[in-house]
Amino acid sequence: MADEKEKSAVEERMRTAVAQAQRERDQVAVDTLRMAINAFHLEEVARTDAKHPQKGKALTEADRYGILEKQVKQRDEAAAIYRKGNRPELAEKEEREAAILKAYLPAQLSDDELRAIVQGIIAREGKDFKKVMPVASRETKGRADGRRVNEIVRELTA
Repeated sequence: MADEKEKSAVEERMRTAVAQAQRERDQVAVDTLRMAINAFHLEEVARTDAKHPQKGKALTEADRYGILEKQVKQRDEAAAIYRKGNRPELAEKEEREAAILKAYLPAQLSDDELRAIVQGIIAREGKDFKKVMPVASRETKGRADGRRVNEIVRELTA
């Protein structure tokens, strides 16, 4: 298990950032990063369950990025709900947490880069949305928001 921890660059960066945030007394950053690290741990524990689809498989860097993306998305959705409910102070907290976590995700693809990838997939797979979308999702996982990928695939396969 210790070997797996050493392999994860993102988790090590986050653990270092927790220590730094503690020294700076930035409680929001400490709490946010600890929750994300705990989410990694919970997924590792879940993978020990016989019913888990990825039982026994080690958590990869891509898996960790997926967990971070999910947490960013949850915070973005919560912020939108708080804004709608006229609770700007809670929305700002959620947005700050999302920004902290986004710093650990790989750079997102631009729309032009995304279009180029999707056009390459269309050249290989044809213009059928049902064939292109799953391949595009796999190839852009962690580097582009799923909604953006879906919009661009729909635009180019129409």
